[in-house]
Formats: sequence, C-alpha cells, structure tokens
Amino acid sequence: MKAKSKIVEIESVGQILFERVKRAKHINISVQPFKGVRVAVPYGVSFNKAKQVAQSKRSWIQKHLDKMKQVEQEHEAFSKNSIEIDRAEARKKLVSRLNELSKKHGFNFNKVFIRNQKTRWGSCSFKNNINLNMKLLRLPDDMIDYVLLHELVHTRIKNHNNEFWSELNRLVGDAKGMSKKLNEYKMFLL
Repeated sequence: MKAKSKIVEIESVGQILFERVKRAKHINISVQPFKGVRVAVPYGVSFNKAKQVAQSKRSWIQKHLDKMKQVEQEHEAFSKNSIEIDRAEARKKLVSRLNELSKKHGFNFNKVFIRNQKTRWGSCSFKNNINLNMKLLRLPDDMIDYVLLHELVHTRIKNHNNEFWSELNRLVGDAKGMSKKLNEYKMFLL
C-alpha cells in the first residue's frame, strides 16, 4: 500500500509535507502560516515526481515562506497585544449592529450564528442564516459594517456577480476597495 504522506527535505527550503489527496487533479503546492509547505499529490503521481516539481519551484516556495514568516511575526505581535473576545459580548454587539443595518437598508435574514473561525469573517446560507466571526470585533467599525452589509446583500443575491457588487457599492461606496482593505486584516483571523 502506498504511503499517504511523506516529509521530504528540500535544499534551501527545508521540510515539505507531501500528501496524497483524492480530489487533487494536479500537483498543488501551498504555503500557509504556522503550517509550512504542503504539496498535494494526486493518486497516480509518484512522490518522486512531486518532489521534482517542488524542487523546480524552490524560488517561488522560498518567496512565499518569507511572506508567511512576516505574517507569523505580525500575528504573534498582534496576539501579545490583543484581548480575548467574549462570544456573548461579540453576539450582543454584532447582532445589534446587524439589526440596525438590516432595518436601515430593508434587508431580512433568518438566524445569526457567532463563530470563532480561522478563514472567514462571515457567510450567508441559502436559508438566509448569517454566520459571523466573533473576531470581527478586532476590526475598525467601517470594516465591521462592510462585512455585515456584504452578508446582508447575500440575503438577496447569492453570488458575487456584477449585480451583487453594484448593490454593495450602493451601500458602502467602494466595495471592491473595501474588500481589498479587509484582506489587510487577514492575520486577525489566525
């Protein structure tokens, strides 16, 4: 039976996790903060072939490892200075503001769930249930409102088509600019 994962040392990069992934159609290299480098290897492709691909991408991997180290340092500096967020307090503040914005702009939603997520600020289901990340409280007020309005617009428009961005623009001004600005706060999710 073939191994499902393997750690390989690659010169000038360090240790890389090679992992067999059923859904993978191609060799996929990813670099994530606090996790390092991972190579998704499709079944039918040897670890040796995947290692050759990774070696050919050493400079790309190193560039992204450098970026991740910076993100990790920023996160650690932020974590030392950040206060713990109470879920009940987050629920009270976020739901209150969501209600204000929905009334002001005529939106309806079903339920609100407050979660502690590592990848998303919020989401909206097809049943118009809104999930909000309690870490939103770490963001400036304009960014919180942007995320709340983003999810409220999804109660009407379920994807990110032109109509969605047009509606969000009407509410926040420069929606695409706000979206880019929100990316600057990604480290707060970790």
